[in-house]
Amino acid sequence: MAANNRTTALARRRTEPAVERGIVSSHDRRRPSVRGSLGALQGGLLVTLVLVGLGPILWLAKAAVTPTQDTLREPLGLFPTGVDWANLSTAWSRAEIDHYFVNTLIVAVGAWFFQLLVATTGGYVLSVLRPRYGNVIFGLVLATLFVPSVVLLVPLYLTILDVPIVHVSLLNTFWAVWLPMGASAFNVLLVKRFFDGLPREIFEAARVDGAGPFRLLWSIVLPMSKPILGVVSVFAVIAAWKDYLWPLLVLPDPENQPLSVRLPAIAPYLELDVFLAALAISTVLPIALFLAFQRLFLSGAGLGGAVKG
Repeated sequence: MAANNRTTALARRRTEPAVERGIVSSHDRRRPSVRGSLGALQGGLLVTLVLVGLGPILWLAKAAVTPTQDTLREPLGLFPTGVDWANLSTAWSRAEIDHYFVNTLIVAVGAWFFQLLVATTGGYVLSVLRPRYGNVIFGLVLATLFVPSVVLLVPLYLTILDVPIVHVSLLNTFWAVWLPMGASAFNVLLVKRFFDGLPREIFEAARVDGAGPFRLLWSIVLPMSKPILGVVSVFAVIAAWKDYLWPLLVLPDPENQPLSVRLPAIAPYLELDVFLAALAISTVLPIALFLAFQRLFLSGAGLGGAVKG
């Protein structure tokens, strides 16, 4: 009899709807006053987030096509009183933004390639191949995240001046930016966590069919890892696009400098409207990349496994 009562109670609990836990109960949400207050609070919070997040970008877009006098007269004006589209062409040609834009693309593409190469191969070895001392290697990679990057500037710069074994200087070459950026422990750990969620049965089946380590990586792992590869790619490009200190140290020649280094240097020699137009041009690619891969960030698709269940 007691067993039947216990079974009935368990069945009743399963059929009852789940109780929502939060600051406001579901009963209070049905009250018009509470529902209206929550709606007003959520709407105000949404507007505030939009202003804080999109406000500077929209202001820069407006100021890029506004004459200097109008920007100085009404810096916080919502709409430009005058529009000067020539600012963009002037910044592109007279300020040589086209040349520095190409340099930035070269830096970003090279950094993307080496970061993706190191992250995928490192994550693949630690997660899929699992060598004997993999845990020790994983601990050493993890420990590098606790070392401040400023501490590494001097030894890394001395290494760039005289690369061990080959004894060549990489100063004033893009290799001096690409190679240090490729050694990103965060990307290795991110990719390893994703590879840990991939189904091991597929790896075993591929090995039974005769697939070696390289074939397993190229034909099985990488096609299943497009989400995390997209996330790492965006991280790599944006980090290289906005990096200032390291390119300033290893690329002293203005002909090789990217936008992040060159724009502050030429700012005193440009009109305000032309300089703001140059800043707007430099933000186009990072914004376009985020819009293209926004689903990977908002849904968290790049942080889970490929197959669930």
